[in-house]
Amino acid sequence: MIRTDEKRTPNDLSSKLERFWTLSAQKIKLIDSAYDESKGSPVFTVDGKYTTRGWTEWTQGFQYGSAILQFDATGEKPILDRAKHQTVTKMAPHVSHIGVHDHGFNNVSTYGNLLRLMREGKIPHNEWEQNFYELALKISGAVQAARWTSIKTGGFIHSFNGAHSLFVDTIRSCRSLTVAYELGHVFQAEGDVKISLLERALQHIQATAQYSVFYGEGRDSYDVWGRTAHESIFNVKDGNFRCPNSQQGYTGFTTWTRGLAWAMCGFPEQLEWLDTADEASLIPFGGKAALEGMMLKAAQATCDFYIENTPIDGIPYWDTGAPNLYKLGDYLEKPADPYNDHEPVDSSAAAIGAQGLLRLGSYLTAKGNAAAGEKYLQAGLTVVNTLLDEPYLSTDEKHQGLLLHTIYHQPNGWDHVPAGSKIANGESCMWGDYHIRELCLYLQRMVNNEPYYTFFNCVK
Repeated sequence: MIRTDEKRTPNDLSSKLERFWTLSAQKIKLIDSAYDESKGSPVFTVDGKYTTRGWTEWTQGFQYGSAILQFDATGEKPILDRAKHQTVTKMAPHVSHIGVHDHGFNNVSTYGNLLRLMREGKIPHNEWEQNFYELALKISGAVQAARWTSIKTGGFIHSFNGAHSLFVDTIRSCRSLTVAYELGHVFQAEGDVKISLLERALQHIQATAQYSVFYGEGRDSYDVWGRTAHESIFNVKDGNFRCPNSQQGYTGFTTWTRGLAWAMCGFPEQLEWLDTADEASLIPFGGKAALEGMMLKAAQATCDFYIENTPIDGIPYWDTGAPNLYKLGDYLEKPADPYNDHEPVDSSAAAIGAQGLLRLGSYLTAKGNAAAGEKYLQAGLTVVNTLLDEPYLSTDEKHQGLLLHTIYHQPNGWDHVPAGSKIANGESCMWGDYHIRELCLYLQRMVNNEPYYTFFNCVK
């Protein structure tokens, strides 16, 4: 269980944040100078050097988005100029990519962050540049919404596995739909039938809350408050739910911690957006209060599960049901050990999940529930405090990664096991590096008394 007895504030991490951004700039420049992009998007490191891994092209937006976040935090214009050039020349295929569920990852991280900087006055306003970013975000949201499977309780954006497959990850890609909706985009199908992007976003969020998250209500023998299933399987002919499954976790009946983290982050940020939405527009979908209750229940459940099933320093093992965890003894009552002989940790799950803990804490505090808010805030700050030190923060000038001890696909054995080790460790991944930057930017803006950071700052 995460230890929160040492009370912290974002300001207490100021010196660590300053060091972090210095290291972050070094890594961005190192990748720009050394990585061969003709091989594909950088995915994870092997012996400290980024390499690709063919599955889907879901990480390039994190690479360029990282540079945009770096500029936001430090004002380093050459890094911004490079990121803008890379976005213009490399990201168009991601806008029109009909084969993936990752539009919120690739395109909100690039076009969305650039539009946000313009709206916040951090880069000069240019009408045509603004129109370019807005058009990309509109089309991205529509393409994402077109990956649709109808079920008896509504529908969902299906994963690259096929129309039967709901991934918990995709809760963070709902950003692409809500951004396109807020930009006023009209999504049309055959016969000029207009399809509501708002409806599809809300139905996907509802499906994720209903089928990907468990609440201890007797759904199956493994129904525990806040656990998640990576994949939920449906019969596409009759629209019925069939079973939980997992692609990257141990089983459909255990909790893959990065999937858990996507839900932890995705629900609170959608709650923040919902708080700004026009109440009248939400009436056809059950009304604001009902939608808030659904999202808040999922957010609290997943964050509670993370707190209860993670070691005291806030870094989780890759799956809470990993088969060899028992060999580590009472592993929840001591700091995580990335160098153990039995099961790897996944620091990328920590970087993603910490943002969810902090956002949920801020949301509840703003709503007048200070005690609950403080619980999640302190848990999140514990995670950040750990990540911003060795052995998780990469200080080796030759290592291209920023966040160490991440895991991509443990069941497939894709992650690098260094010589002399029995498990994967010591390596980085592009989503981990992006999300620790996003996490640190979130806190940095608090320290600097800047506007609260949200994905929808690009449209509001």
